Formats: sequence, structure tokens, C-alpha cells
Amino acid sequence: MTQVIVLPHVELCPDGAVFEARPGESICQSLLENGIAIEHACEQSCACTTCHVIVREGFDSLNEAEEEEDDLLDKAWGLEPQSRLSCQAIVGDTPLVVEIPRYTINMAREGKH
Repeated sequence: MTQVIVLPHVELCPDGAVFEARPGESICQSLLENGIAIEHACEQSCACTTCHVIVREGFDSLNEAEEEEDDLLDKAWGLEPQSRLSCQAIVGDTPLVVEIPRYTINMAREGKH
């Protein structure tokens, strides 16, 4: 199991969180399984940016982002060099520190699909 630290997020986890994730599982799935209701409008199919996270520590231990993910990330709110779509970022053996951005862009919910 790999330790994941989630930095405080006003709505999703005001006090932050620490939990153990299974290597080979996506960050998104690990968050959901541990009671952090990160938005995932496309049901984790790499078709939106609502599960965007910033990996503050352990970024280099994650699988490499594919072109489709990189293209979508360009549209994410608050993009940073350590940004990933949590549905595509697979947990390895290195502990992670994850920040969930304050805002997301949900084209479907906002009627722009």
C-alpha cells in the first residue's frame, strides 16, 4: 500500500486526508474509495478535466501521461507542471501528496457539450 496525503480542500476534505492506496489503482479511484468525492464527470474515461489534481510530491513516480491526457489538461483550470487527470494517474510505490484544485471546468454540466 502507498500513502496518499490529500491537502485540505474547502468542499471535498476541509481538514485534508491521509490514506493508503493500492499500487496500480488510479488516484481518482483511491480518492473515491476513501470518501473524497472528487468530480469525475466522464466516469474516469479520460474525456474531461473534472478530476484534475496537482501532485505536489511523488509526481515522477506516476505513469507517464499519454497524449490524450496532455491535450485535455491544456483545458484544465489552474494547470501546473505537476498536473494530472486523477483518473489516468496510476499510484506506484512512492508516497504522494495531492492537491485538488479549488475549481473545475465541467463542460457537460455547464451546457457546453
